[in-house]
Amino acid sequence: MSMKLTKLPMWHEGETFIQEKLGVKERMASVGQRVVRDFMPDQHRDFYAQLPFIVLGSVDQAGDAWATFVEGQPGFMSSPSPVILDILANRDPSDPASEGLANGLPIGLLGIEMHTRRRNRMNGFVSTIDGGFRVDVDQSFGNCPRYIQLRDFRFERHPGTLFQGEAEELLTLDDKARAVIREADAFFVASYVDREDRRQVDVSHRGGNAGFVRVGDDGVLTIPDFDGNLFFATLGNILLNGKAGLLFVDFTTGDMLQMTGKAEVIFDSPEIAAFQGAERFWTFKPTRIVRRRNALALRWAFQKDGWSPSSLMTGSWQQTADRLRATELAATWRPMTVTAIVDESATIKSFHFQPGDGAGLLPHAAGQHLPIRMKLPGEDKAVIRTYTLSVAPSDGVYRISVKRDGRVSQFLHDRIAVGDVIEARAPAGDFSIDARSTRPAVLLAGGVGITPLLAMLRHVVYEGLRKQRIRPVTLFYATRSKADRPFDKEIGELVGAAKGVVRLVRVLSDTTDAEEGRDFDAAGRIDMAMLTRFLPFNDYDFYLCGPAQFTQGLYDGLRALNIADDRIQAEAFGPSSLVRAGQATPALMSPAAQPSEKPVPVIFTNSLKEARWMPGSGTLLEFAEARGLEPDFSCREGNCGTCRTKLVKGAVAYVKQPTAKIDADEVLLCCAVPADQEGGLQLAV
Repeated sequence: MSMKLTKLPMWHEGETFIQEKLGVKERMASVGQRVVRDFMPDQHRDFYAQLPFIVLGSVDQAGDAWATFVEGQPGFMSSPSPVILDILANRDPSDPASEGLANGLPIGLLGIEMHTRRRNRMNGFVSTIDGGFRVDVDQSFGNCPRYIQLRDFRFERHPGTLFQGEAEELLTLDDKARAVIREADAFFVASYVDREDRRQVDVSHRGGNAGFVRVGDDGVLTIPDFDGNLFFATLGNILLNGKAGLLFVDFTTGDMLQMTGKAEVIFDSPEIAAFQGAERFWTFKPTRIVRRRNALALRWAFQKDGWSPSSLMTGSWQQTADRLRATELAATWRPMTVTAIVDESATIKSFHFQPGDGAGLLPHAAGQHLPIRMKLPGEDKAVIRTYTLSVAPSDGVYRISVKRDGRVSQFLHDRIAVGDVIEARAPAGDFSIDARSTRPAVLLAGGVGITPLLAMLRHVVYEGLRKQRIRPVTLFYATRSKADRPFDKEIGELVGAAKGVVRLVRVLSDTTDAEEGRDFDAAGRIDMAMLTRFLPFNDYDFYLCGPAQFTQGLYDGLRALNIADDRIQAEAFGPSSLVRAGQATPALMSPAAQPSEKPVPVIFTNSLKEARWMPGSGTLLEFAEARGLEPDFSCREGNCGTCRTKLVKGAVAYVKQPTAKIDADEVLLCCAVPADQEGGLQLAV
């Protein structure tokens, strides 16, 4: 077959729309030039020749897409030239994809070897030859091997004999079909796009955890789209014509469930945000369904430890539903059961929590803190404290790591046991890291200040492995002694998993019984002299956490080196917060609002109490407490956000500039007073 085709742009409008939406259009333009060819490289030709089947996508006369398998003994495919692939196999009239194999029609091919995770894609035009058909190449390219579970193949019977069973036409998905879809960890999808002088058909593999495809009561399938190679051939095609063909294979029985129908890409929704690993969704509504039992001669067996690590890093629909339920409880105190307690060092214990109310964990940003509430012996009123979460959002557990220091932390260390229940509210705080950034990050931790930075490191490594690009990180970690330093093993495993992208500098001020190189990398304390010794000063983002003096000293030193203020993120624990040089007042806290110099009537709407605030009455938190009310609070400094309260009416002024972010209709009671205004103030307390 000979066809002179126009040289088209590498990507079509649907593909470039999504690439541009993600900010990778320019990058993918150069990638496309390197990896998409109009011929098959020799390694692809050799690869096809060793396969026992190939996935094929075609389009019937009605314009509907179908996906199928074509089988044969290895060697049934051969490539006499780089632009031709011959497939010695019969068209099966029972297969709805066969209609699209007439001479001159476009098809898509996917060569996939499930026992090695190799795969290549190609599209071209079909013609008849003796004993089978020929495909003339239009485009050929390698493909991402992630999300493929390892399976070994065997033939149940000789391939090539025509299907003798019944091709069942289903009006809707029956229970058996729904079960196959719900249990699947893989399926195949055909799609196509019409371009200037030709149609291009694509067929691809989709994989994930078992059950990653949801079947709705209305028969609509919802599929999370995970991080991949950024080609977006399938979704780009769907975006332009809204059609797709799906194939689910029962790898143990050889049954094939083929569907064609309407598809739609969904870029944003609360479910997408809640589904771990999902970048977007797409939906599929079948318009025609064909089931052929025992249609394949091939069978596959799941290999021991055959799960793709990328598949295991994705979430589930149950977890997504749990997380969405948790968002409804974000403003309430929820019971949390202690599931594990771990001694991390001589002075630090970690407490692991899972919800005790049946709803899920609300995902947090790495670096945020968890407000907890509990009653101490002999006290009537519950105490509230905030402790940084020392895990990443992907870890599926809340973990706080607490240094023995003060009555609440002593109570946790000495009295709390596995199985006990405390209360917690939604994680909060603005100290967090962007794992997607490519700018190197420097984490500077002093003592128990490691906890938010450990969460950040876990997040960066996890997301980097998931997306195959780890943000470069250098962690400086200072403790007094080796015995005081927690998380050695955990941090070491993260450094190892990052394969050279994460660097660790351990600092001890007391090196007694410690060996340099084995137990620590530098003696003394983290200061600018040490940073310049270990760190060539380039373009970094800095993240600081430790005692106030530690954090302030490093901040001032970095600013003295002309490091931009917005490149330094910091959190000091304890009552002090960082004093930033030349930092503008946040727009939310209007500098125009001045404290009232006259009495202001205040109504606490939840408690149905009214009182008159006077200059000298203190903050609104102190004022409420003096009236017998018990608003939640923790730091009393405007840092943790625990005392945020809905502003029903009026305005407030801040006697101390808070660092916790709040919405425009909220106030932080611990550092606010009534503003100079006409009328009164109403607060939801």
